[in-house]
Amino acid sequence: MSAPVSTVEDAIQAALATVNDPEIRRPITELGMVRSATIGASGVVRVELLLTVAGCPLKDKLRTDITTALAAVPGVTGVEIDFGVMTPEQRQSLQSQLRGGGGATEEPVIPFAQPGSRTRVYAVASGKGGVGKSSVTVNLAAALAARGLSVGVVDADIYGHSVPRMLGADGRPTRVEDMIMPPQSHGVKVISIGMFTSGNAAVVWRGPMLHRALQQFLADVYWGDLDVLLLDLPPGTGDVAISLAQLLPNSEILIVTTPQTAAAEVAERAGAIALQTHQRVVGVIENMSWLELPDGSRMEIFGSGGGTAVAESLSRTIGAQVPLLGQIPLDTRVREAGDAGNPVVLAEPESPAAQALGVIADRLALRRESLLGKPLGLKPAGR
Repeated sequence: MSAPVSTVEDAIQAALATVNDPEIRRPITELGMVRSATIGASGVVRVELLLTVAGCPLKDKLRTDITTALAAVPGVTGVEIDFGVMTPEQRQSLQSQLRGGGGATEEPVIPFAQPGSRTRVYAVASGKGGVGKSSVTVNLAAALAARGLSVGVVDADIYGHSVPRMLGADGRPTRVEDMIMPPQSHGVKVISIGMFTSGNAAVVWRGPMLHRALQQFLADVYWGDLDVLLLDLPPGTGDVAISLAQLLPNSEILIVTTPQTAAAEVAERAGAIALQTHQRVVGVIENMSWLELPDGSRMEIFGSGGGTAVAESLSRTIGAQVPLLGQIPLDTRVREAGDAGNPVVLAEPESPAAQALGVIADRLALRRESLLGKPLGLKPAGR
């Protein structure tokens, strides 16, 4: 049981401790944002709040959340909030706190690559474009978040970034010293190069720039404690796929294909890269498997059997079982929901495509955590 609140001042502090910063998702009292909180004789509480940066995009939400929390305290008749801004020293202290004590000048590390990381990292790959890889990524992220997991998405398709639109993440990242706070949508944290470019500008970069961008997305972004991180990779086996294997050697690969034979053959190559990078292939997802007609029959627009063929071929090539995780029917609602920024698993959860995606999300959510490379805490018995 928690200790009883003895005074109005204690109750005010306890109420403020229930308010989380919308970007960092930790209590504002813990982050050093509350400079002071006093109550006057008339019952009006005056709060001095320090924002991480001037012009914080979520300032209004903070005002609403603080006012709501304090209004529930007995004896409080009103709330006045004065906003200030943290000094550079205070921001550096916050950055050090969030990074676990590392100094602000230290080279940032990729938390998901550390031996003790409990985050499951899935790289969603395809052999060719146009198979719906980004739609699958976005919907799996939203489905996993709806199941109570903490989820992040890296839009690693630098040239063809589309994740922010599909997730409805129209916010801009906020910078705190050297850290980047990712926007959130539908409970999913997301970062994309599209959040740093003007309008619909094209990104014209070569390999080293792609590697550095991916490294920054993984190391400089404050992700917090994630259960699952999904990376939407560009098609094929180029620079980004190679960089990912170097930066996150513990990441696992999800292969997306269509039933079409030509697409399946290319998808096999994308999965076979695991032999060279020593990554694990979690499974194959067949997208656009069929179109359900009004009379209940199915039209196999792109043929059939591609997903099964890829799974069987990769199982033979890799020498380990690669399952077909699911087949997702072709549904115009997937496209419509993506264009609207509201994934179909949330917008139309009873649709056949959403149901199929939900089954795949369940399989990923229930996977046992690997103990590979993790200390078990065993000690030799004493004599």
